[in-house]
Amino acid sequence: MRNTAIVEAPSVLGLRPTGVEELAAALLGAGLAQGLGAVRAGRVDPPPYEPERDPETGLLNPGGIAAYSGALADAMGGVLDRGRFPVVLGGDCSVLLGALLALRRRDRHGLLFLDGHSDFYQPSAEPAGEVASMELALATGRGPRVLADLEGRGPLVRDEDVVALGFRDAEESASYGMQQLPTALHAMELDTVRALGAAEAARRAVGLLTGGAEAGYWIHLDADVLDDAVMPAVDYRQPDGLTWQELETVLRTALSGGGAVGLTVAIFNPRLDPDGTIAQRLADCLVRAFDSQG
Repeated sequence: MRNTAIVEAPSVLGLRPTGVEELAAALLGAGLAQGLGAVRAGRVDPPPYEPERDPETGLLNPGGIAAYSGALADAMGGVLDRGRFPVVLGGDCSVLLGALLALRRRDRHGLLFLDGHSDFYQPSAEPAGEVASMELALATGRGPRVLADLEGRGPLVRDEDVVALGFRDAEESASYGMQQLPTALHAMELDTVRALGAAEAARRAVGLLTGGAEAGYWIHLDADVLDDAVMPAVDYRQPDGLTWQELETVLRTALSGGGAVGLTVAIFNPRLDPDGTIAQRLADCLVRAFDSQG
């Protein structure tokens, strides 16, 4: 088992206050910390939510997200300094920016992006201005500078150091006019994962991530990468997705070999899981994936 430390990051600045801010409480209530043998390394609360889009950038809460990213990176820095493996419990997907900023302050890292959506929108194509639909674009340096160039360190991750695995929104994103994924970014849509098998797809992803970013890679898990039939507790639902076993296989493979340096978990909405059974299943999946590392 890794020397894990849980950082709570209950921000909805990149989405809206629908319930994802309760993700950490739900997973901790399901025994995640105990199952991982993790220490609790604090909570980073966000600034107030502003529901109106910023007229200059077209984003919701750009200043708040920039400030929050810095604060989360500071908290993560302390965890990394102590040689621990941070598990950041969101919140929405904009918390990824703070995690990657912490790594960017140190070295070049890769990103394994597990999400049912490719999250590569530009503000003009995102209907609500939600950064939770743009974080991969922003992390690779595309979009309004306030978030695409945090602390003057953008991009936080290079195209060639990213593997996006399991997304299934190509038709929808094209209909909205989302910019295309860059050719250097390694894209493994759900159909590709299924054709290869989860284990082989994950092995190939790890091989790509360890080819250039020698400092290791971050794992980002958006709960909607899972099949809607088993993970309906998300705000933007779509058919199909990974099974629990496929997700566990991908995570286990990504956590093996020492290349992974941390993990974010985002978007699971406990208010859509009133009896807590999905939270328990997600916590158990994460624990088993980590348990396999001994």
